[in-house]
Amino acid sequence: MTEKKKISLVVLAAGMGSRYGGLKQMDAFGPNGETIIDYSLYDAHRAGFNHIVFIIRESFAEKFKETFGPKLEGRMEVDYVYQELNNVPLNYTPASDRDRPWGTAHAVWVAHDVIDGPFGIINADDYYGPESYETLYNFLTTEKEQEQYAVVGYKLNNTLSDHGTVNRGVCQEDADGYLIGIEECTKIGRSAAGLISFPGADGINHILLPDTPVSMNMWGFFPSYFNYFEHEFGIFLANEGQELKSEYYIPKLIDTLIQSGERKTKVLTCDAEWFGVTYREDKEFVSERLDKLIDAGVYKKDLWT
Repeated sequence: MTEKKKISLVVLAAGMGSRYGGLKQMDAFGPNGETIIDYSLYDAHRAGFNHIVFIIRESFAEKFKETFGPKLEGRMEVDYVYQELNNVPLNYTPASDRDRPWGTAHAVWVAHDVIDGPFGIINADDYYGPESYETLYNFLTTEKEQEQYAVVGYKLNNTLSDHGTVNRGVCQEDADGYLIGIEECTKIGRSAAGLISFPGADGINHILLPDTPVSMNMWGFFPSYFNYFEHEFGIFLANEGQELKSEYYIPKLIDTLIQSGERKTKVLTCDAEWFGVTYREDKEFVSERLDKLIDAGVYKKDLWT
């Protein structure tokens, strides 16, 4: 009997939830104490993913394993990997008073020892919808040449919070649906007049259209990612490594690969609903949305039975 190919899903869960006021990846949102991660794992399993890699901090590892390990036993293979400040591919000494790891692109890299095939990426605190996992799984299992990556795109207007600004990877795509650029825009918000904008480095507020495609950090990659990261991360450290708050984001790496022509990235569109939690005030909205999905039959009330 042929062994089933491993299709991995990497869950970025190492954040400390400073704006939320706690570990939101462990907080309860569903009717029986389910986290947002629970619904992501459930959707991923239904879509066909058979390997989960949690990127976490060692400080809350035991609680994390106790929460999710029993639910996944017999369903999917599980690995836990720590994103720590000194876990880097180079012999590099960070500034002595730096207290944070190196951003999302680095978070993906720390999984390189447990991944040997196609893999997807998600945030722990985002709900992506069942269709998005099906779309991503289909890409990862049909892309043969491994000459392109993928990002699942969402409309900006559907990804904002009523309780503060957000960071989003704003996408520009060509006529064939491939990224031609992606920019990590910070502090995106909606004004009282309904205009969506973010403050640029030039000191000017830049307007964004509601249907602008944005990345919610749901990506499809192959192991070649790790080699690309190591090369570009070395350049980043040389230029910005001693800045205490500098971080290397996935969109920055992908934009570099696009501009150099080394990798193409397909924008995968689907009708999935997205919502997430950034601030404590988002919790009630997220719980209400999950209740409606349960009422509609998308999920069972007791998810894992």
